[in-house]
Parts: sequence; structure tokens; C-alpha cells
Amino acid sequence: MALFPFFKKPAGPVRVTRIQLVLHCFLLSLIIYFLHGRKAAGSVESSHPIFHSLGMDRGRVTTDMAVIKATAPKTPLETPWGAPLVWGDTRKSIWRRAKFANQGTHTGLLAVVLGTYAQFVRRFLSSAETHFLPGQMVTYYILTDNPRSLDPPIELGPKRQLKVFPVAELPGWDRLARRRMALLADAIRNPIGSEVEYIFCADIDQEFVAPVGEEILGDLVATLHPELYGMPRNAFPYEVEEVSSACVEEDEGDYYYTSELYGGLVSEMYKLARACSLLILQDQANGVMARGLEESYLNRYLIDHRPTCVLSPEYSWWDSALAPDVLVQRLVSLGRNQKRESM
Repeated sequence: MALFPFFKKPAGPVRVTRIQLVLHCFLLSLIIYFLHGRKAAGSVESSHPIFHSLGMDRGRVTTDMAVIKATAPKTPLETPWGAPLVWGDTRKSIWRRAKFANQGTHTGLLAVVLGTYAQFVRRFLSSAETHFLPGQMVTYYILTDNPRSLDPPIELGPKRQLKVFPVAELPGWDRLARRRMALLADAIRNPIGSEVEYIFCADIDQEFVAPVGEEILGDLVATLHPELYGMPRNAFPYEVEEVSSACVEEDEGDYYYTSELYGGLVSEMYKLARACSLLILQDQANGVMARGLEESYLNRYLIDHRPTCVLSPEYSWWDSALAPDVLVQRLVSLGRNQKRESM
């Protein structure tokens, strides 16, 4: 029996009409899409802790997200509110690099280094020396409970300096998440606010592997979460409990942002850090903590104060089946399982 009986073999010479050709191509595309989609969706797991806490790391939700990922839109250059969406090698990014390079900006890069996370600090700083704002004035701010982890001092290039600030030990992922925004706000108030124009906050267990230049500079800068880029709004793991200050209503939100890299002008970053720390304190007083920890409060703030510059997943890439395919990985993070084991 023929696979498609409505296509009858002609008695004379074979003459394929345009309609027959289109139908053949359409049916072939459906078969390929069905087979590829099921294969891709069946093996995908997310490493994001929010997905685990919500039970989204198993079953239908993750499977549906994998299928959506295959059809996600490619490299938009602007957000719905007109802010640049930065991909490092586009013409707009080249123009932004030239614009800021001529201004001679001074930028800070801050990381909190507590407990066993000290093992990552040298790799992070060495990679930043090579790839983070090359040729620009940069001050590294390390907030740590173990300043000796930076002995002997790391050799820095011209126009680069390192400042280390001791902080109290905060063992455990949850305790760090509750305090990091407050630590950031305090550090910006004194001394960062009077020393640099821009400040970026990054997780220490990352590595710069390609140039991250002046294209990232802006008043308020956020980075798209690599596992959620291109997903529909109902897939974003916003806080949904109404008792939490981080709660996001169903009709709110454009993107889901990662807490692994964000920044901007010191004045804007101070507003962000202070507002988020106050929301966290308010929830603590009520015996509440958002399930996404500080990332939930960050996303709440960025819904109310939309970023003036949004970085693509090139600037926060994970080795995850849900992470998008990007031409260049610029800042690479360890898997979440490795992070938790190192706590």
C-alpha cells in the first residue's frame, strides 16, 4: 500500500505539479519536526534551582519548554520598550563600543566571595583581565570572608586595580542570597559610589571566555536568563505567592533576568540594591522568602524599573540543554549542581 494513497502514479510521463510539490514538502517537514521535537524534548532537564523548587525539573513542563526552545525567535536587537538588546558582534554593539570607548569610563566589577567559593576567585579575575572591558579603567571589588585567598596578589594590567573588603562569614546558599543585596548597597554607598561611574555585580564562579566590551554599559543593565530566553511568559519562574514582596502578577513581566550579571551607573545600582534589600528584609520580618531567592526580588525590581540595556544570553551562558545556541559565549557559568556542591 502506498504511504500517501492520494498521490497516484500517472500512466504517462511523470509531471509533478506545483501543488503536489508543496504538499510533499509540507508532509516531509511535519515528519521531521515531529521526530526531532520528541527526541529533543525527551532528554532535557533544567539545572536552575527555581525549577527544582517548583517541581518543574521533571515531567510535562520541561518537555514543553524544550519544544518551545527549538522555535524561539533569533537575535532581536531591541526590547518592546525600545532598549537595546545586546549581542556582542552586531553593528549596534560595535557602535556602542566606539561611543563609550571614547569617553574613558571607569567601571567597577564586584563579586562576593564566601566560604569555598574562594577557589574560583583567581580564575574569575584572570579571565576578567583578559576579556572584561579591555583597555578601560577597571577596579575589581572583592567582598570576602577570607582575604588571604588572594595572597599572593594577582598581577594586574595597566589601569586596573583590586580592592578587597572583609565581610562576615555567611555559610549556606540561602543566607548569602538574603544578604548579598544589602552588602552591595553598603559597598556602593561607601566607597564605590565615589570611585567609579559604573558598577557590575557578577557571581564569582564564572569565567570570561570572550571579549565583554563597552557595549554592556548603560544606566541600568540586566542580562537575560540563558535557560528562559525565548520562552513564553507563563514559563518564567516569577514569585507567585501574594504574601511575598517579590510577587509578580500574571499580566506583568517581559523577560526573566539572571542574577549572575547585572549593573549600571552607581546611582542606579544603589537604588536597585537598596530597594531589593528592603523587600527581602520586609519578607523576612513576615517569615517569608521568595523561592527564587534574590533573583526573584531582582526581577520584581526590573519589572517596575525596566532596564535601559538588556544583555543577551551570550553574557551569561550555562552548559544546559535549555540554554540557547549562541555564536559567542562570553561569560560562562558552572552548572548549578557543581555550585551547590561547593557550598
